[in-house]
Amino acid sequence: MKDELLNAAQQWELLDENGHVPVTPSCTVLLQHATDAQDLSRDVLRLTADFARSPHHTTRAGGTVLKHLGTAATTSSHAAPHFTKSAECALALPRSPNPTTRHHLANRMVIDHASARAFLRRTSEPLRDAAKELADHLSFQRFLATLTRQEGPPAPPPPKPSGCHR
Repeated sequence: MKDELLNAAQQWELLDENGHVPVTPSCTVLLQHATDAQDLSRDVLRLTADFARSPHHTTRAGGTVLKHLGTAATTSSHAAPHFTKSAECALALPRSPNPTTRHHLANRMVIDHASARAFLRRTSEPLRDAAKELADHLSFQRFLATLTRQEGPPAPPPPKPSGCHR
C-alpha cells in the first residue's frame, strides 16, 4: 500500500513536461485522481480498523503500529478533497471572465494538486514506519522462539532422596 501511494503521488501529475499548467487541464483526469485517492484512503482506513480490531494492537509494538496507521489514515483522507478542489478550479478556468481570475484559478489548481500529492507521499511514511515496527516485532518474536527451542524442554528434576538412610 505504501508503494501504491508513492506511485500515485509520482504519476498523478498536473503540469506538463516543461512545468507549465496545461492550457485546458482535464477535469475528468483530476476527478479520477480524487476518486483514486479516495479509494486509497479507504484502504488505509480499513487496514487501520482491521488492525485495531485484532488482538495484536494491545501489545507495545501493536500500539505503536496502530499509532502509525492512525496517522496514515488521517493524512490520506486529506488528499481527495485537494484533488477535487483542483478539478473544481479546472472547471472554472474556461468560464473565468478575465486573465487575473484565470491566473488565480490556475495557481489555486496547481497548489491544490501539489498539496494532494504531498498528502499521498506523507501517508506512505507512517505506513512504512508501521511495517518496520511490525517486522521488527516479528523478528524479535522469531528470535525468542529460536532461543526457546535451543534450550529444549526443561530437564527432569533430580531424584529425591529416599526416606531411609543405611
